[in-house]
Parts: sequence; C-alpha cells; structure tokens
Amino acid sequence: QVQLVESGGGLVQAGGSLRLSCAASGTIFSINAMGWYRQAPGKQRELVADIISGSSTKYGDSVKGRFTISRDNAKNTVYLQMNSLKPEDTAVYYCNARVRSRPSYENTYWGQGTQVTVSS
Repeated sequence: QVQLVESGGGLVQAGGSLRLSCAASGTIFSINAMGWYRQAPGKQRELVADIISGSSTKYGDSVKGRFTISRDNAKNTVYLQMNSLKPEDTAVYYCNARVRSRPSYENTYWGQGTQVTVSS
C-alpha cells in the first residue's frame, strides 16, 4: 500500500504564491509519475501538472507560465510552486502518483486533497 501526504495549501490573496508538497510512502519499487489535479465546486477534476520519472512535464493550459512542478526522487516527493495566483485557481488540489510496488504491478494513488483559496 502507498500513502500520499499533501501539505502547503491555504488562503492567499490574488497575485500571491503558494507551494504544495506531496510525499509518497509505503511499498514503493518505483514511481513512474507524480502530479497534481484540482477540483473546484461544481466542476470536474482537472489536470494541473504532471511529471514523469525523468523530467518530462505537462501542464494544464490555465496554469502554464504560472505554476511549476518539480520532483525529488530521493524523497519520493513532488512539489507544485504556484505563482501569480488567481481567484479561479481556488480548488481542492489532489496529489496523484503512478507507483509500482513491484516490477510488474502499477497502481494509481490519490492524496486526501488540500484546499487552496485565492481571494480577490
């Protein structure tokens, strides 16, 4: 089993910054990818950013140029630096990880979510 623990959410004014962290622990052989998704009230969950085991990244269109995803493989931790935050970034942010607990078995795990609120 794998656990994802998120931290770093909170309340910030528009134009401000926040940094989210997500640490994976448990039975981990390798982590193929880690990322962040978000879900605002009444909306579907959407991709914010994703980083695969090398350094290839993918961003949602609405956050390109403002958010940066990074990963510390030694710590099994992914970070999301969020700059120039806008009220429309307000959502619950969920960490996601595709983890191999053994060479032939991959599963997808989710964190519990952390609230990010951007005031205007």
